[in-house]
Parts: sequence; structure tokens; C-alpha cells
Amino acid sequence: MQMTELAKIMKECGIVGAGGAGFPSYAKLNEKADTVILNCAECEPLFRLHRQLLSEYASEILWALDTVREAVGANEAIVAVKASYKEALDAVEECLDTYKNMRVAKLPEIYPAGDEIITIYEATKRVVEPGQLPISQGVIVFNVETMLNICYAIKENTPVCYKYITVTGEVKHPQTFRVPLGITFKQAVQMAGGETADESVYISGGAMTGRIGKKSDVVTKTTNAVLVLPKDHPVVLKKKTNTKINIYRAMSACCQCRMCTDLCSRNLLGHPIEPHNFMRAVSKGMTQDVVSIKNIMYCSQCKLCEMYACQQGLSPGSLIGAFRGEIRTKGITPEKQPKFTGVSEHRRYRQVPMHRLISRLGLLKYDVEAPLTEVKNSFTELKIALTQHIGQPAKAQVAVGDEVEKFAKLASCEGLGAELHSPCAAVVKEVTDKYIVLKIKKQ
Repeated sequence: MQMTELAKIMKECGIVGAGGAGFPSYAKLNEKADTVILNCAECEPLFRLHRQLLSEYASEILWALDTVREAVGANEAIVAVKASYKEALDAVEECLDTYKNMRVAKLPEIYPAGDEIITIYEATKRVVEPGQLPISQGVIVFNVETMLNICYAIKENTPVCYKYITVTGEVKHPQTFRVPLGITFKQAVQMAGGETADESVYISGGAMTGRIGKKSDVVTKTTNAVLVLPKDHPVVLKKKTNTKINIYRAMSACCQCRMCTDLCSRNLLGHPIEPHNFMRAVSKGMTQDVVSIKNIMYCSQCKLCEMYACQQGLSPGSLIGAFRGEIRTKGITPEKQPKFTGVSEHRRYRQVPMHRLISRLGLLKYDVEAPLTEVKNSFTELKIALTQHIGQPAKAQVAVGDEVEKFAKLASCEGLGAELHSPCAAVVKEVTDKYIVLKIKKQ
């Protein structure tokens, strides 16, 4: 298959990164790539779905991986998976002999192994330098669910209308479900037996990088998990702090111990991000320290600095995120030739084991199996968000009252973006510039 043909299929089927920011996957294809990596690091604590999908659908996923490799003309495909994922590894090993240009790279049980810059280094020992994209090192990275979606798009012309999500935490039956896009978080939690805490908070995504969500929020192409925690859980309280209070706390308590920088996953790869210097600049009002402030643009927002490293309970990661947003709105850009020191000789001693992170976060009781479960589609209404990806929001191609068939196109993008499709036969109930509401026809 030619790369242009593959890109067209992926765009038409609305394939984006199934997690993270949702970068349109067709835009990653590049003939300069010599390596394609399948990322099965399952970066966030308590996540299960990627290892489960690789265990269940290894044949389909590896077929798609090799097809992508061949389409871009890459020499090698790498399955990057943690050594502790025994079932996933066994499933891959059974299929591996079929592919001459494919190998397995076993990742360490650390956080954030799933950050694609970290994954690339662990799998190839290549370092993506500050401000550069993976293709600068001849690498393209896709996660497991994205690759499964590519398989279905190529073989069956099936668009992305469903999402695998792990529902865990304070629920009766933690499970991983395949659900249609547009169901609410409350519905997802009900599928897991409902909440077990009197007053709980929903976190969209993981304990480290996720955000506090509402029960009415809906599943999108990038929703990997709904984590239910008690309202007074430390992870919840940390996420509820605001920027102003975080600055005051930094001013009063930051002792410049450097732990945030010493354990920074990007700093250890030689990137110039130094959270402790940023905290000093912020807490002391040192606006003249332009370099330290500009260098926050190289932060991956893994939140290790505030959720694990800082012994004072401060929030350098959240402050960096807030300041970075302000910097971008003012058109300030990072240095064109940032300082690159190379991989730290201390890196191997400063990696954070996943089990220790889970314990520090107070999540050990929730670190349980969440079996992959197929559920019958019993929903009556879906709310399809028009922004489920990086790039331009999709524009609705339907109007109120229209009847649409299963997999019919609902919205499209002219530039960088992704198409949206209906998970089932339905009637369009409402259309705005933010979402499309579908009333599902009885099956």
C-alpha cells in the first residue's frame, strides 16, 4: 500500500491518537521514517486497556504495524512493551515469526515510559532533542488502540466510532469497556456497577496527567480512562488547587532542593527544562530570568515534579502548564537552538518505579484487574463532541432531523483534523458549534 493511500484511509476514517492530545494519525506518516514504534507502555497508573488489546488482538495489531512500516518505507517496526505485561508479550511472540522486520523492545516498569520521547529512547537509544519531533530521529510512534483502529480502517473501511476505556477506582466492578463515542462518564461508571464512595470525583484520564471531569462529560477519541476517587483523596485535592494559591505556596515553601529537576524525565534526557529554576523565578518575581521561563516549553507535563518529587507538596507542573499557556497566547517561542546536554549519567538511578509511584499516590487499593468486557449497546442518546483532536474543530455535515446510518459521516475538517462518524443508526437531535446530539434508533 502506498503512503498517500494509507493517509487518505486514515483521514477518512477519523483516526487520531487514541489518548493524549489526539494528533491526527495520518499526519504522522512520513517517508523519512526508518522505524515505526508501537507504544504499549500503558503510561498512567491503573491503566489497563493497551496491554489488554495487545493480548487480545495481537494478530490484527501487528499486521497493521507492518503495513504502516511498509507504506512509509521504514526498515524496522518495534513493539515497545513493558516486560511485566506477560500476556501481551506472549501474544506478540506467537505472531512475531510472521514479520521479518519486526522486533520487541522490553520497556522498564517506570513512569513515564509512555511519553513517546522516553519510549523512543528506551526502544532505540535515540534521543529526540529539545523542540524536535520524533521524525527528526527517523521514528514514528503509534499507540496500541490507534494501530487497531488502523487495521479496521484498512481491512473493513470502518471509521473510529467506539473507544476502549478503563473504568476503575471507587466502582463496584473495575473493567475495561468498548463504548460508543458520546456516552457520558456517569453512564460509563454505571456500567462498572456504580460508585462505592458516598461522595466521589471523576478524573478524566490518569491520576498524573488527567483532569477533574463532570458526570455529564462525554467519552471522546482520546478518553482512555475514567478514574473515580473520594472527594478528599490526595490526587483530587492536588488537582483542585488553583494557580494563585500555588504561586503563594511556592513563595512561602520552595526551598530550592532541586528534587523536581533531579527527577524530571525530560531533564534526564538532556532537555533544558529545570523546574526548580522556574519555581525560583516565579516565587521571587524574577522576570529577568527569561531562559528559565522560556525553557518550560520543553516540559512534557508528566507531573512527576509535583505528584512525586516535591517533598513540600508544591505544584511546579501545574504552574508550568498555566504559565506555558500564557506564554503561547503572547506569541513567545522557545529558543531556536536550545542547550542540549545529552542523557544524564544519573538517569538510571533516578527513574521512578511504577509500583512506588502508585503507592505514593495512595492508589494501591485500586491497582486491581479491570477485565476487558464487551457490552451490549443499550444507550438512547449520544453527544458527539466536534473537538476530539489537535487541529481544527470538525464542522457538522448534518442538520437537526436528519436520519443517519451506522458509520455515516457527521462532521469533517478541511485542514489538520479528523472526520467524525455515527456509531449507529440515529436521528440528529441537536447541532451546535461544539457538539452533535444523536437520538439512537431502536435496534
